[in-house]
Amino acid sequence: MPRKGMRSVFFRSNTTLPNATPSSKASQRSVSPSLRSKSQNRYSSPLYSFSESMMNETFKAAEEMINKWNIENNLYSKVTSLFQENRKEAKEFIRCVQDLQRAMNFLIFENANSDKLVTAQNLMEIAMKRLEKEFYQILASNRDFLDPESISGRNSSYASRSTTASYSDLEDDIGSEVDEIQIAGNSITKVEQMSAIAMSDIKMVAECMITSGYGKECVKIYKIIRKSIVDEGLYRLGIVHIKKAKIRKMDWELLEMKINNWLNAVKIAVKTLFHGERILCDHVFASSATIRESCFTEIAKEGAIILFGFPKKLAKSKKPLPDRVFRILDLYNALAELWPDIESIFSFESISAVKSRALASLNRLGDAVRSMVSEFESSIHKDSSKSPIQGGGIHPLTRYVMEYLCHLSDYCVPLSNIMLEWPLPTQSPLPESYFESLTTDTNGLSSAIAVRFAWLILVLFCKIDMKVEFYKDVSLSYLFLANNLHFVVTKVRRSNQGLILGQDWISKHEAKVKQYVSNYEKFGWDKVLSTLPPNPTADISPEEVKVRFKRFNTTFESIYRAQSSWVVSDTKLRDDIEVSICKKIVPAYAQFYTKHRDWAISEKLIKFNPDELTSHISGLFYVSQSDSSSSSCISSA
Repeated sequence: MPRKGMRSVFFRSNTTLPNATPSSKASQRSVSPSLRSKSQNRYSSPLYSFSESMMNETFKAAEEMINKWNIENNLYSKVTSLFQENRKEAKEFIRCVQDLQRAMNFLIFENANSDKLVTAQNLMEIAMKRLEKEFYQILASNRDFLDPESISGRNSSYASRSTTASYSDLEDDIGSEVDEIQIAGNSITKVEQMSAIAMSDIKMVAECMITSGYGKECVKIYKIIRKSIVDEGLYRLGIVHIKKAKIRKMDWELLEMKINNWLNAVKIAVKTLFHGERILCDHVFASSATIRESCFTEIAKEGAIILFGFPKKLAKSKKPLPDRVFRILDLYNALAELWPDIESIFSFESISAVKSRALASLNRLGDAVRSMVSEFESSIHKDSSKSPIQGGGIHPLTRYVMEYLCHLSDYCVPLSNIMLEWPLPTQSPLPESYFESLTTDTNGLSSAIAVRFAWLILVLFCKIDMKVEFYKDVSLSYLFLANNLHFVVTKVRRSNQGLILGQDWISKHEAKVKQYVSNYEKFGWDKVLSTLPPNPTADISPEEVKVRFKRFNTTFESIYRAQSSWVVSDTKLRDDIEVSICKKIVPAYAQFYTKHRDWAISEKLIKFNPDELTSHISGLFYVSQSDSSSSSCISSA
C-alpha cells in the first residue's frame, strides 16, 4: 500500500480530507480559500467542533489503539486478525479512526499548520494499512460464509418482502440481524450468523477506508477476491469460453452434453452466483452507487458475457435440422424465464453489455427456431413415399408430424413469442375462413402460434390427401383419411395443441372425421344393404327370397373378405364404425331373416344368422402386430 499522502479517490464530499502543509513529514496538499470557506461553515456546528482537551483525548485514544494494532510493531499484531480476535475492540478501532478523521478535518480548516496534522496523518497511514489487511482477511477467511449461494439464500426472504425493493435496501435488514444475533439465539444457523457477521464487518471496514480516502485500495482487494470466487463458481458449473469455430466442429452428441450442462448451470449462475454477488456488493458499498457499479461490473461482466454468449454461438454454428429445435427451445426458454432476473441483477449502465449479449442470444435462438420449423415444413412437402399403407392405417408421415408437433406444443409459451411476427406464406391454399377461429388470442397465447400450428397440420393434410390416389378401393381411401385425421385430432386434443388450436378447431375436424366415416360406410356397405328388399318384412316370392339371400351372402362375404385386412388402430373409432355398420346392416337383415327363416333353412340359403353377422362385423379392423409397428420418420423415397 502506498504510504504517502491522503487519498482523494472515492471520497465523499462531506468527509474529504485535504493534506497538511508541504512541511509535513508525509506529503501534503494545499487547501484553496474557497474550499476552506465552505468547510469552515460546514464544520461550525458542534458536531465538528473540538476543544483543546477533546482534541488531545481524541488523538491520545487514536494513537493508543492504532499503535496497538500496528502490523509493524510486533509479530502478534502482524499475524493476528483484529476482527477475528476481538470484534468489540475492532469496532472501537473503527470508531477511533473515524474520530481521528473528523479531528483532522476540523484542524485543517482551523489550523492547517498544526503539528498534530503530521501525527494524525502518520496514524491514519498505520490505521489504513491495518484495515487493508483486515479487509483482505475477512474476505479471504470467510469465503464459505460469503459464497453467493449462502448470501442469495439468506436474503431471499428479504427480497421477497417487496418486489420493488432495491438490493441496497437489504443492508438495514442485515445490519439489524447482526445486532440481534445474541437475542436470536438458536433461531438462525451458525452459518447464517457467521455470514451476517462477515457482511457487517466487511461493510464497516469498507466504509471506514473509503471515507478516509483509501477507497482505491479497498475496492482493488474486493474486486480481486470476489472476481476469483465468481470465476471459480462458473468454472465449477462448466461455464468456460468456447470459440464459435470449435462449436462448429463438435458432433451433435457432444453439443447436447454442452447444452444440458449449460441448462443446469444458467439458473444457478443467475439466481445464485450473480444474484448473491450483487447483494453482497450492494451491501458492502451501500454508501456509494459509483463504487457498487464499478465493483460489480468488474467482478461479473466477463463471466456473464461468456455464460450468455454460448447460446448465440450454438444457434449460429449448426444447420437448422428440425429435430434439434427442442434443444434450441430449451435454451430460449431458460433465457426467457431468467430475463427479469438478468435485467434486475445487471441493471448498471456499465454492465449493459451483459443484457445485450443475453438479448442477442434470445433473438438468435428465435431465428434458429423459425428456421428449423421452416425446415420441418419443407420436409413434409418433400415426402415422396408412394406405397399405400396396408389396410388404410396411419401413415408414418402422420405419426412423425404429429409427434413432432406434440413435442413442439410443450413449448407453447416461448413459441408464442417467437412466432409473433412470423407471417405465413402469402399464397395459402385455404380460404381465410379456415383461420377465422385462430385469429384471436387463446389461453393467453398469441394467435400467431395457433395459425402456425394449423398451417403445419394443413400441409400434412394436403400431403395425406395426395396419397389417397394410391388406393383403388374408394371406401378404403375414405377409411385411410378417417384413420389419419382422427389420429391428428386425438393428438391435438391430448396435447398442448388443444390449448393452442382451441375447441372450435377440434370440433370442426371431428365433424370431418365423421364425414369420412360416413363416406366409407356408403361406398363400403351400401352394396350389402342394397341386396335386401326395401321393406324386409314384405311378402315376396320364394324365387326372390332365394335371390336376395344369395346376393346378400355373396356380397357380404366379398366385402368382409376385402375388409378383413383393413385396420382402425384407435379403439373408440373402431367401436364407433362397427356399431354404425351393425346399425345399418343387422336390423334390416334380421327382419328379412325372421320373415323367411323357415323356408330359407329348408332350402339351405342361410349362411349367417343376425348374431353371427354382428360377430363378423365386430371382428373387423383389428391391427395385427406387423401393422401396428410403423416408422417414425418421413420417407424420402
